[in-house]
Amino acid sequence: MTISFDKYQGAGNDFVVVDGRRPSPGPGDADLIRRLCDRRLGIGADGLIVLAACDGADYEMRYFNADGRPGSMCGNGGRCAAHCALRWKIAGPRQKFLAYDGLHEAEVSGDTVRLGLADVRGHRIIEGGYALDTGSPHYVLFASGIDGIDVAGEGRRWRLSPFFAPGGTNVDFVERTPGGLSVRTYERGVEAETWACGTGVTAAAIAFALKEGGAGPVEVRARGGLLKVEFDIRGDLVTNIRLTGPATFVFAGSIEA
Repeated sequence: MTISFDKYQGAGNDFVVVDGRRPSPGPGDADLIRRLCDRRLGIGADGLIVLAACDGADYEMRYFNADGRPGSMCGNGGRCAAHCALRWKIAGPRQKFLAYDGLHEAEVSGDTVRLGLADVRGHRIIEGGYALDTGSPHYVLFASGIDGIDVAGEGRRWRLSPFFAPGGTNVDFVERTPGGLSVRTYERGVEAETWACGTGVTAAAIAFALKEGGAGPVEVRARGGLLKVEFDIRGDLVTNIRLTGPATFVFAGSIEA
């Protein structure tokens, strides 16, 4: 099978995007997905996205982690999927698509995409950090000097902590900076630090607002770029969540599977 693809990145969080209307990888193709995402033996990416036909929406975004397993919601992946869907003429600038956690809306303007995320209901404070689900589970730890943190070691320790068994969690190290936040994320499924994580940036912004009693919008700088998170807090409910940032087409190609 020859697989045609587009390579995308959103703030350095990169993806292989495949048209699901043609032969494409699925849940039973973990070895193939791992190879496609491998940075030495394949194309190289943090995850693989399949844009499939969907009743009741413009398309369905099926997301797979770099380890080959089906993933939960991916914020930067959703923004890249929206940009790609416009480029492939699957959808217009204003879109509605189905993902792991339900329907999402997206607005594409040039290389900027504003993505609606699902409401966040409740959070837990564990060992001083904030555990919440922004479409994917996250554990947010506030610290100073995050450039010096061993993200691989500390991230892996918390990702596999019994607190988050059996599925584990993503781990975000967050520092307050002039005008916003900086964040570094250890991402499950990649099992390493990624240059950005959309649901992690969102979790960081919401956790900061819950901790400090603030509100959106919040600007958050990841290693790969700047993103903006908007939201409203109504008691224990965080709603009207929007993640805005760059989504960039890198190149197109094909590979023999």
